[in-house]
Amino acid sequence: MQPWGEVLTTGSTVFLFLALALALSFEFVNGFHDTANAVATVIYTHSLKPWIAVIWSGMWNLIGVMVSTGAVAYGVIALLPVELVIHVGSGAGFAMVFALLLSAIIWNLGTWYLGLPASSSHTLFGSIMGVGLANSFLSKGHAFGEGVNWAQAEKIGLSLIVSPVVGFVCAGALLLLAKALIKRPELYAPAQKDTPPPFWIRGLLVLTCTGVSYAHGSNDGQKGMGLIMLILIGTVPTAYALNHDVSQAEVQSFIAASVEAGQILDRHVPPNTPDPDARAEVTKYIETKQLQPGTLLALSQLVNELNREVSAHNSLRAIPAQQQTNIRNDMYLAGRALRMMDPAHDPRFSAEESAALKNYQGRLDKATKFIPIWVKVAVALALGLGTMVGWKRIVVTVGERIGNEHMTYAQGASAGLVTMVTIFAADTWSLPVSTTHILSSGVAGTMAANGSGLRWSTVRAIAAGWVFTLPAAAVLSGLLYMLFHAIV
Repeated sequence: MQPWGEVLTTGSTVFLFLALALALSFEFVNGFHDTANAVATVIYTHSLKPWIAVIWSGMWNLIGVMVSTGAVAYGVIALLPVELVIHVGSGAGFAMVFALLLSAIIWNLGTWYLGLPASSSHTLFGSIMGVGLANSFLSKGHAFGEGVNWAQAEKIGLSLIVSPVVGFVCAGALLLLAKALIKRPELYAPAQKDTPPPFWIRGLLVLTCTGVSYAHGSNDGQKGMGLIMLILIGTVPTAYALNHDVSQAEVQSFIAASVEAGQILDRHVPPNTPDPDARAEVTKYIETKQLQPGTLLALSQLVNELNREVSAHNSLRAIPAQQQTNIRNDMYLAGRALRMMDPAHDPRFSAEESAALKNYQGRLDKATKFIPIWVKVAVALALGLGTMVGWKRIVVTVGERIGNEHMTYAQGASAGLVTMVTIFAADTWSLPVSTTHILSSGVAGTMAANGSGLRWSTVRAIAAGWVFTLPAAAVLSGLLYMLFHAIV
C-alpha cells in the first residue's frame, strides 16, 4: 500500500487507521458532552426543535473548527513528554497515543452514560498527565514526574475551582437583574411542553447556543486535530512532517531568520563551552526547564544545522523523505526551547534580540504547525454526529435534575449568555475554562437565585465528576500506557 507518496507496511497501515478512528471517536464522544451542553438550553426551553438545534450547533462547530488557527491543537501536543513527541513513530509513541485516547473515551462514555456533564478537555488533560507520569516512571535516568507540564496542570486545577464559581455567581446575578428590570412573569415559570418562549428571549437563547457552539469548535475541536496530526506525523511523515505549502519566498525568509537567530544565540554562549550533543542537550532543557552551560551552544548548533539543511533546497517539499522527520524534530525542539526562554528571561535577550527570535519562532511554526482541511472537516463531522446521537442525557440533566424545578426561559438565557461571554473572554486571555463547568454551574446559580432550590444529589454527582475527572483519567491512561509499552 502506498498512500500519501510513501510505502506503508501492513502493520503501519493498521496502526494508522486504528489511531485515526480512535481520535475521531474521542471527538464523537466529545459531542455527547460539551456540544450537548451548547444545545441544552435551546432544546429544553423549546426555542428550537432538537434536530434543528443539533444541526445548527453542528454547523457553527464546523465554522469554528474551520476558522481555527491550530494554536490550541499544537498546544495540546506541547503538553506531552518531549521525547515521545519527537519519537511518535516508535512503539512508545504509539503506546502514548492509544493510551491517552482510550482512557479519555472510556471516562467520557462512563460519565455520559450516567448523565453527568463532565469536561472532555479536562479528561484529555488528565490522560496526558497520566502518560507523562508513567513515561517518567519507566524511563531510566528520569525523576518521577519529569516531563509533565506542571504549570499547565496548576492552571487546569485552578480552573476546576474558578469555572463553577464564575458560572454560578454570574448567571445567578444576571437572573436577579432580569427579574428586577423585566416584569414578564411567563419568563420565570418552568418551560411548558411544546411552547416556545417569546420571540426576543428565543432569539437570545439561539444566539447563546450559536456563540457557545462556535467557541467550542474553535477551541475544543482543535484538541482532536492536534492528536490526529501527531498520528499522521508518526506514520506518514513524508506528507505531514513539514508544511509543503510553504512558498519559496517564505523559505528564503526562514533562512534569513535562521542566520539572525544563530548569531544572537552565539553571542550569549558562555566562553569555553564544551561541544554538546545538540539534540540531547536541548531535549534535556525542555524536560527540566534548567538552563545548563551547554544549552545555548546546543540550541545554536540546531538552528545553524536547520539553516544548512533548508538552504540546500528551494522548498520544504523538495527535502528528501528520509530527512523530513529529523528536520521537523529539530524545528520542534528549537521552537519549544526558544518559547521557554522568553518568559523565563534566562538568558536575558535585548528587546531587539527577543523580537528577532520571536520572528524565527513564527517561521518554525509556519513550517511545522499546520492543519489540513480534511482533518478539520473530519473533526467537525465527528463532533456533530456525536451531538446528534447523545445529546438527550446531558440535556435532561441540565434542564431537570440540577434544580428542584424545571428550567425556565430566563434561567436558560442567563446561563447560556454567561457561558458564551465567559468562553469568548477565556479564549481572549488564554484561560483554561470548561464549557461544561460554566453552563452546569450557571444553571445551578439561576436555580438558587430563583429560589427553586438545588437537587443536591445531582449537584454532588456532578461535582464528584469534576473533581475526579483529572486523577481518574490520569490513572487510567498511565496504566494503559504501561500495558501498551510492555506489549510493543
